Amino acid sequence: MSHILHIGLVLVLPVVIFILIRLGFVQLALSIVVLSKWRMFAVKPRFWPANIRANAVDLMVGLSVVLFMMHSVSLWEQVTWAALYAVWLVAIKPRSGVALVTTQAFIGQFVALSALYLLWADGPVYALTLLSGLFCFFAARHFLDAFDEPYARMLAYVWGYFGAALAWLLSHWLLFYRGVAQPTLLLGALGYGLAILYYLDHNDRLSQTMRRQFIFIMVAIVLVVLAFSDWGDKVV
Repeated sequence: MSHILHIGLVLVLPVVIFILIRLGFVQLALSIVVLSKWRMFAVKPRFWPANIRANAVDLMVGLSVVLFMMHSVSLWEQVTWAALYAVWLVAIKPRSGVALVTTQAFIGQFVALSALYLLWADGPVYALTLLSGLFCFFAARHFLDAFDEPYARMLAYVWGYFGAALAWLLSHWLLFYRGVAQPTLLLGALGYGLAILYYLDHNDRLSQTMRRQFIFIMVAIVLVVLAFSDWGDKVV
């Protein structure tokens, strides 16, 4: 009974966000998502950075969903986003298995970057670079926290730096594929591939042949994305 009550309370959040978006209170909806994580600050301030890092992916997903709902052109699109957010809150976010943690990190990075480039494609390059690197860092740290990795912070910084560098390079000539920015696609494909390689290596299941195959696939994906890019001054 208590579990059903908990799920019911959790599902109130996407419903409230949907209602606020329909009424035009976007800023209030964004604030509600942030306030739903009030427990991050219900401890001594020295624990705030760790709590923010632990909840960053959930915040990235929640805030992105609000922005997607705001830019939806129909009622049913907004309902769909609210339903997807409910699935995230009930079925994906609470899980702690490696596969689900990897999925959480991938979803968080993908939707956050998608929302960033969808809403702020014309923003200053330094802001796109900084936020892209930050989203990649939080996603990588979320993924690595599922493992006993002594260099988790360093590896997360490396991925964040790579994400920022790629965003800086591509934001000078930003291309879209049906609403999804090129940096989002490339960072998603490379990040997921590297995550699988790390998982296999961590469990001593990564052979030399398998490593070469994965690297070949990732390189092929990058080349396909770049080769089929229309480098003219327009959105694809």
